[in-house]
Amino acid sequence: MTALTRHTRTRAQESSGAIERIYITMRHLLNQGYYQPMGPAGESLRESLLVLRPEIYGSIAEEKIELRGLLYVIDRLPFGIEECRYINLTSDEGYQGTHFESIIPKKRRRNCYRIDDEQMNIEITRGRSEIYDILTHLTFLYIESHKIMEQVIVHEEGTLIRDWIKLEETVLQQGDPSQDQLEIALTHTANFLGRTYEEVADIYPEFACEENPHRFLNIIYYLGKLALAEMKNNEHRLITFTAVLRERLGQHIHGEKWALDVKASLYDQGIIGRPLHIISANMHSVMNSLFARKALDSSFKNKSDLEVYEALSQDDNGLLREKVSKLAHSHGMTYLKDESGTNIDVQLFDTAKLDDSVDLTEEDAPVIIVMDYAFGEQAYETMDELLKPYPLDGELIRLDVESISIMGKAGILSGGKGDIMIPSAHLFEGTADNYPFINRLKKSDFEEEGIHVETGAMITVLGTSLQNRDVLQFFHESTWNVIGLEMEGAHYQKAIQAASMIRGSISPEVEIRYAYYASDNPLESGSTLASGGLGTSGVFPTYSITQKILNVILSR
Repeated sequence: MTALTRHTRTRAQESSGAIERIYITMRHLLNQGYYQPMGPAGESLRESLLVLRPEIYGSIAEEKIELRGLLYVIDRLPFGIEECRYINLTSDEGYQGTHFESIIPKKRRRNCYRIDDEQMNIEITRGRSEIYDILTHLTFLYIESHKIMEQVIVHEEGTLIRDWIKLEETVLQQGDPSQDQLEIALTHTANFLGRTYEEVADIYPEFACEENPHRFLNIIYYLGKLALAEMKNNEHRLITFTAVLRERLGQHIHGEKWALDVKASLYDQGIIGRPLHIISANMHSVMNSLFARKALDSSFKNKSDLEVYEALSQDDNGLLREKVSKLAHSHGMTYLKDESGTNIDVQLFDTAKLDDSVDLTEEDAPVIIVMDYAFGEQAYETMDELLKPYPLDGELIRLDVESISIMGKAGILSGGKGDIMIPSAHLFEGTADNYPFINRLKKSDFEEEGIHVETGAMITVLGTSLQNRDVLQFFHESTWNVIGLEMEGAHYQKAIQAASMIRGSISPEVEIRYAYYASDNPLESGSTLASGGLGTSGVFPTYSITQKILNVILSR
């Protein structure tokens, strides 16, 4: 064994241990009900994150500020959180009916409420995975804030550097800064961030939002300001978990209501007894695959299907999507906007109504249930509840589920963005839970598409923000033969196997299909989630997977 091999394995073991400590610490803090993230109680989280050095957080362990990681985190936290000293994680506790305006982060579907100048409430309705996601991002944010504080204070004198004072003047001034003032502020900010002016100027507009085009300066200033208040005045930031949240976690309150709403709609339409096919996907690819060509044929007569789908993905004003949606609603689609708190919308497609020439009384025509993406452990809660029989007037109506298909984005370990992964098993990170299954989708299904396809096991991770190159390299190169990572697969499969093998809610013969397209490669520098989205490169694999699933369902 070479010295290099020994070192790599040691780093993988250290990183794996750090992930386990983070997981255990978060559960402990949740049970405790509160903690100071930069105090003794938060020390284990901070140290473990610094040992782990997740790829998505870049230079978290270095003195210079990590800008790409900061952007990734800010996009997933509510606007204004950098100004808040108190962060309350709550259940759905009735804030919708108050004067508090719901703040929804750019890249996460969750309701947040700014209670006052110092407090932000974040509503948790998607289970523990959502809590882990938030706490990991906040820990990164606070580590970076103390790095800023260390750079702006002169330790010998205890005074603040001139660069910081100039930034403060710009942030606190009335009105927007002029271009000259902005360039001066960015110059001073770059100095204490340990970044070049070019780096800061390039990323500055990516932080801009409708509420504040100069949000980057605001974030840097308030992160440093609150860290200084902690150091100088012991004004510690505090994260709390409400008693209602702790009481409700794991009880499937939102998932049960969500599933009952779906089954009630099936019953009201008289289609609950028909063959059912469940697809976990986005809210556009199935609808577009079924109706886009017919709805837009006059405008795209000489265009390929791919060009139609790309046009829909870039439809900023929504006019094209509205045409497709209108046709879908008139031909058997029902849209169920979520009212349960799960943030999972649903589309029901009665395939007997797809074409005007089809007999509407056809009893064997399948019904397709498309559920929007779940988040982490929420996948178990929602699928577990959906597969249960529907209780009605003291009786249980068993669902005739014929297939369950899971598609979505995932990180790939051997390949690049836009490639496809066909899993043969899901391994749940940090546990001994492994879920092998027979995947009815095969690599050969995509051979004619010209897409690179990987097959093998996939690892279901606690959070994409915790992923570390050494751990992933170990899983990929060892006999586990892991081809990618995502957050829901093991949770879905746990619910499916319980329903089919233990509860008997669905047939053991139900067909299972899993396919993912690569959104990033965390083993390649510059190809992590923090490096940006797929753009139109995700359109081809998305619709390739969707059409393979629909072809099997509709061929019956």
